[in-house]
Amino acid sequence: ADLFDGIVMAEQRFHGEGYQQGLAEGSHAGMAEGRRYGALHGARISSEIGCYLGFALTWHCLLQKCTDEKNSKKIKALDSLIGMIQKFPYEDPTYDKLQEDLEKIRGKWKQVCSMLNIQADFRMGTERSALTF
Repeated sequence: ADLFDGIVMAEQRFHGEGYQQGLAEGSHAGMAEGRRYGALHGARISSEIGCYLGFALTWHCLLQKCTDEKNSKKIKALDSLIGMIQKFPYEDPTYDKLQEDLEKIRGKWKQVCSMLNIQADFRMGTERSALTF
């Protein structure tokens, strides 16, 4: 009975072994793909936020020379944008409000561009990232 038992149960045994090997290989490939995607997506977000910060700091410096009421409102909006960017949790990818905070920063940046009468267009391409005016 043992001789035939091995033959009869071979298909089930091979199916189980194949499943375990496929699961291990798929898990490994999924982790590698996830890391690549995370690094790429993180780099895009960092590039976007870095452009916003550079833009805001530059305009903040330019507007500090003028002290009229219009520029005061623009400076306050720029200060708000800079504060939001500085509070953004770069180091915590598990932060549950990451997308929500990123959308708030984008909205504030668009508001600042509108106040400065600048057309906001942040493009992320494979060759380079750029702000166009």
